[in-house]
Amino acid sequence: MTDHHDPYQGAEALEGLTLGHQTQYQDHYAPELLQGVPRQLNRDAIGLGDELPFDGADVWTGFELSWLNARGKPMVAIAHFALPVTSGNLVESKSFKLYLNSFNQTKFNSVEAVQQALAKDLSQCAQGEVSVRILLPAEFEQERVAEFDGELIDDLDIAIDDYRFNPDYLEGAASGEVVEETLRSNLLKSNCLITSQPDWGSVQIRYRGKAIDREKLLRYLISFRRHNEFHEQCVERIFMDLKRYCGCERLTVYARYTRRGGLDINPFRSDFEPLPANVRLARQ
Repeated sequence: MTDHHDPYQGAEALEGLTLGHQTQYQDHYAPELLQGVPRQLNRDAIGLGDELPFDGADVWTGFELSWLNARGKPMVAIAHFALPVTSGNLVESKSFKLYLNSFNQTKFNSVEAVQQALAKDLSQCAQGEVSVRILLPAEFEQERVAEFDGELIDDLDIAIDDYRFNPDYLEGAASGEVVEETLRSNLLKSNCLITSQPDWGSVQIRYRGKAIDREKLLRYLISFRRHNEFHEQCVERIFMDLKRYCGCERLTVYARYTRRGGLDINPFRSDFEPLPANVRLARQ
């Protein structure tokens, strides 16, 4: 079996990131803390050009948003962010956390002023229009916990002794009649590109095409277990590998990762359906 673990291209662009370094927390508004990572660094390696074969967004949930109102009283909220796949950059997660912490001791006259500052700063960092929705405590009951729909493939009784990432597991995985189905797994794990810390996630794959062998798909997903790449990049890699090896006519790949530092990241890529509501899973 061929080892397809590609060295990351353009690593010099990551050298200035705060991720992996000890940092001082700032509690006064500091938009300069945000750091973007060019999406194209990863996309070149998996054959993605200027015209993307999918639409979607990176959906983030911020559970630790706080600021001071005009009279100095603390406010707390949950925030939903959506970064379009067409943005020039993804937002580096530690810088995002540090940026949100910089609101803690900053006065804002209204919730709308907080929303506008978040949208402006994140859009500038991402080089694309980022949408922001803020939920105050009276609206927290809107936050639902659910599970991905689709058939769970994790119960397949397979033996594994090689955990290197390898898309060859998908070789010849699609055959037979055309089907439309949704498959899901909670066994997705990858590692942070910079720190190698574990990133835990669940993934949903919805497609139309020749039936995908579920055992081969599960082996492929498990092969990410020691793979170092950002969440967004893993999902785009899965999408492209399924297109390349399985020839899916229509395809959605949606992953929801557990939170770190009060933030979760949920990349959604699809060539046929719109972005779903941001409903978190039990592990989130």
